[in-house]
Amino acid sequence: MGAERDRVAGFGRLEDGLRQASDWYLWGPYVSERQWGTVREDYSPDGEAWDYLPHDQARSRAYRWGEDGLAGFCDIEQRLCLALALWNGRDPILKERAFGLTGGQGNHGEDVKEYWWYLDAVPSHAWNVWRYHYPQGPFPYQELIEASAARDRRQPEYELLDAGAFDGGRYWIVEVAYAKAGPDDLLMAVSVANAGPDEQTLHVLPTSWFCWLSVGWAMNICSAARVKLPASASATKYRRCRSSIPCGAPAVASTAMA
Repeated sequence: MGAERDRVAGFGRLEDGLRQASDWYLWGPYVSERQWGTVREDYSPDGEAWDYLPHDQARSRAYRWGEDGLAGFCDIEQRLCLALALWNGRDPILKERAFGLTGGQGNHGEDVKEYWWYLDAVPSHAWNVWRYHYPQGPFPYQELIEASAARDRRQPEYELLDAGAFDGGRYWIVEVAYAKAGPDDLLMAVSVANAGPDEQTLHVLPTSWFCWLSVGWAMNICSAARVKLPASASATKYRRCRSSIPCGAPAVASTAMA
């Protein structure tokens, strides 16, 4: 951390603002984990912010004040976002964002029903590592909603483990690492490991998109990688994006599977 500490010291102070601190802060993990079910996107006539935009509507509506995603990365104005989408071949929807309950659905209020970790990072966001565990069987969306609704405040929350989503070790270990070669030269590496006993197929979709703007919005979805792995095997997909301006579309400089 000595070299990183010296480099950050030369950037300036974060309290002076990301723009003033250094160009190294122009891109970072600034994408929200959850934009649905928040006061930021509340246009309800009765002020029920937590129920106005539940997870089930997030994939069908454009956000106005931010974006969300798995392992999200973007410029400081959140004009161009990069994140990960997954599909196990069994769910009715892509896993594009964390699933959870609104305040009215959870017996302890709003609650995200996922398992993810931030493993490593440096202040300049030149290095970030994120991990997520994705069930290989159907994700129990409706079961989590119904079981939580049947419990009161005195009972514990109903979690993915209670639903048996990881029984038999049948899940994917997905890691995303971001590394910068320069302030606007970003590498995204997606590593996938099959923790289960059987061969399974996982669809991996690194995705970039433009946020909603008053002049309209556009999307650019990177090509999907379909990975079939035997038990206990792993694979890594690299995606390199380079952009000279925050709102420019990234170009794929190299793509490899190992």
